[in-house]
Amino acid sequence: MNSGSNLFLSRRGFLGVAAGTALSLPMRPTRASAVDERTLRAAPGQAQLTGPDRAPTPTWAYNDTVPGPVLRLRQGQPVRITVENGLTEDTTVHWHGIRLANAMDGVPGLTQPPIAPGASFTYEFTPPDAGTFWYHPHADSLVQLGRGLAGALIVEEAEPVAFDRDLIWVLQDWRLAADGRIAGGFGSAMDAAMSGRVGNLVTVNGTAPADQSVRAGERIRLRLANAALARMMALRFEGHRPVILAIDGQPCDPHEPEDGRLVLAPAMRVDIALDMQGKPGGRYQVVDDFYDGLAYTLATLAYDKAPLRVHPLDPPTALPRNPLPEPDLANAVRQEIVLQGGMMGGGKLAGVGGMMGMSGMMGMNMKGMTMPGMNGTPAWAINGVSMTGDGHAGMAPHFTLRRGVTCHLTIRNETAWWHPMHVHGFSLLLLSRNGSPVPHRQWQDTVLLAPKDTVECAFVADNPGDWMLHCHVADHQVAGLMTVFRVT
Repeated sequence: MNSGSNLFLSRRGFLGVAAGTALSLPMRPTRASAVDERTLRAAPGQAQLTGPDRAPTPTWAYNDTVPGPVLRLRQGQPVRITVENGLTEDTTVHWHGIRLANAMDGVPGLTQPPIAPGASFTYEFTPPDAGTFWYHPHADSLVQLGRGLAGALIVEEAEPVAFDRDLIWVLQDWRLAADGRIAGGFGSAMDAAMSGRVGNLVTVNGTAPADQSVRAGERIRLRLANAALARMMALRFEGHRPVILAIDGQPCDPHEPEDGRLVLAPAMRVDIALDMQGKPGGRYQVVDDFYDGLAYTLATLAYDKAPLRVHPLDPPTALPRNPLPEPDLANAVRQEIVLQGGMMGGGKLAGVGGMMGMSGMMGMNMKGMTMPGMNGTPAWAINGVSMTGDGHAGMAPHFTLRRGVTCHLTIRNETAWWHPMHVHGFSLLLLSRNGSPVPHRQWQDTVLLAPKDTVECAFVADNPGDWMLHCHVADHQVAGLMTVFRVT
């Protein structure tokens, strides 16, 4: 938090405290060294998800906090993070969006042995890019992420960027039973073949929606990270005009979102400049209205009566670009992946023998039938091949690229569902969506495809290894919507 902002926080302004202070206290190296050393411990814990007056919810947590501690690193500074496993099952950590060596990517079997209960693993990397990233398990990821294992990772720019405050909102979605405990039923066939495990409570930094204290005239850098299993979000800031500065950690041309809605799929991050343009003493809602008829208030911007400044600031400037290699589109190698399957998809899946649409199932006797996604049956495929689970040794690459070449990748969604497709180890330059150019020089590691969308993107294959590419709706990934490509 910028100490010069002189913020006054009410009791109801705890979101500002949690986002700007308690979760973001810098974790200093344990000894004088060029290497920044940290420790994360994954273990059972508890969190006050439903409010301070309700019983705590049993969760799984990093360092006893939900979400885990915000790791603030420095661009270009080596880091060494030891992960201790206090769970009763294997785990790993994937450093989502960080361009790092393949051996540090956190995919069990594919890039490292899983971390057994009671064991530890040390990850070492030097973050090349400044921006907003996050970390989460890639072992039993549907359950471990759904029980709370997630945290923000912020790589600070080499030269500080001026804002009155720098806040992070880690958004998580929980499916809770009536007693406030996390509901069972992970991996159900219906979730696997449809929209995934969407919950009934959304939290901001581990707490139920509440007030965010602000002051008129201040400029906030708000980092939004969707750490949900499946919930898509579309945020509207009542009475405000957010300006997008970065997507998935990568700066873009500053621009206002289309129709004023910030769309965030699972795993996506968006950095915005939010100028506090409301009236002192006023209250303005931040609403998620992605799902028709199910809008809710995510937070309320509650203005202090004393403004920070009277005159508005100049428009926000672009963030410094990261050192991403520029694709050579004239000499690119072309690859295409096609997303198939799901309920109402009408596609055929390897090992399933075909599917019927939802209309064909209505009125039929379902007794004895096997739904896609049930009992380990794949519900999804990429180019006709289903890879289920979280990754394992011997996964054959879908395609191979020679190091240094540009890949022009086409992603085609033939299903009736939304899919945020995440590529490990790289950021993708978006070129076009459904034939129309994508503006604002957007680089993303998680590309959201609406039903029937086709997206063209490009990247330079400069990072050798076997890399995952999968849907970040966790139910979809573990039910087959996953593949691997190799850079030699």
